[in-house]
Amino acid sequence: MAKKCDICGRGSTKGASRSHSNIKTAKRQNINLQSKKINGKRVNICTKCIKTAAKTK
Repeated sequence: MAKKCDICGRGSTKGASRSHSNIKTAKRQNINLQSKKINGKRVNICTKCIKTAAKTK
């Protein structure tokens, strides 16, 4: 399962974790994906797209 939104194509981003001594460690920030049924088909949608779809109804 890819960690990308099926609607907008948004994926994870890279960030940095900083320790007390300011040492940088690379980390990945995943998006909030939810599995929803749309038109009888199961898709992975980010919560941003779910909110936008609810607004346009």
